[in-house]
Amino acid sequence: MPCGIRYLAIDLGDKRTGLALGNSATAIVTPIGMIEVQIAHGQGSALLEAIARVAVEQLGEDPKREPGELIMGLPLNMDGTEGPRAKIVRSFGDRLALRTGRAIHMQDERLTSADADWQMAGTGMTHKQKKEKRDSLAAAAILSDFLESRGVRPEETTDRDRPSPGWG
Repeated sequence: MPCGIRYLAIDLGDKRTGLALGNSATAIVTPIGMIEVQIAHGQGSALLEAIARVAVEQLGEDPKREPGELIMGLPLNMDGTEGPRAKIVRSFGDRLALRTGRAIHMQDERLTSADADWQMAGTGMTHKQKKEKRDSLAAAAILSDFLESRGVRPEETTDRDRPSPGWG
């Protein structure tokens, strides 16, 4: 089975940054948590280092031997134009690419936080629990959108993978 390219998705926030992992071979995307470091602190250096550590842990140290790329959510206005926040994300992405030696792709992140809220609606989670998961779910939505835009979709289940009649 081909291993594909591994991706680390980043939903950059002022206070919390959500993270998700995925793979181009399987199209499986998994929210992996968030980093609670303010981007304004130290001109983003602490957040940059925290994300770089996660990239090394999840994608490997050597980009030449261990392919892996970073996907950043790009906050576009509803009309598709870029505002001041998009410029901050692009600048941070450039710094992260230099720091990690990995390719960075920008992906439209419009409505990903709303999608995360929708996924959590009716789950019985407290407001605090939802707040802790929102950003990583948004990062997962960003990565899913990125993979889908490149024609990567989860493999369909075959008859062999389905349970036999009478089970369960």
